Amino acid sequence: MSFLELARDRYSVRNFQDRPVEPRLLNEILEAGRIALTAHNDQPQRIKIITDPVELAKVDECTRCRFGAQTVLLVCYDKDVCWRRKFDDAPSGEIDAAIVTTHIILAAYEAGVGTCWVMYFDPVKTTELFGLPENIVPVAFLPMGYPSEDSTPAGFHDKRISLEEMLLK
Repeated sequence: MSFLELARDRYSVRNFQDRPVEPRLLNEILEAGRIALTAHNDQPQRIKIITDPVELAKVDECTRCRFGAQTVLLVCYDKDVCWRRKFDDAPSGEIDAAIVTTHIILAAYEAGVGTCWVMYFDPVKTTELFGLPENIVPVAFLPMGYPSEDSTPAGFHDKRISLEEMLLK
């Protein structure tokens, strides 16, 4: 499968089978995030793997968007490590975490594992329930696993703006 096919075909899975991603496969998928590009190569990404039922219940307290996944990644960044643009001190952390998450999503799809980027969560509650230190900023939950047999892309999956609309004049 070409990269464009992979990028075009993957979709946000919102209905998972009741089994976690095997540790060996999860480590291979996480390697794609570890080697992802980040600003200044500072690598501020910090990821919590959540598979324990007690911890998964905490995810459910933070978001309604776990979709039955038995493996969830909590993607964060360390604000003390991320690069800052010298002109306005803008931090790279959220962008770096997004790049890392995208690498993970695409590697997972290539391996037959579905994912769903979830930004719909309470960051304060997430920080509290997972005991994140002050310097760690949660960016996204990433439920992942094997799509259920009836899992299909959302109706708007193929809706894209044209290349002309995307490009600034």
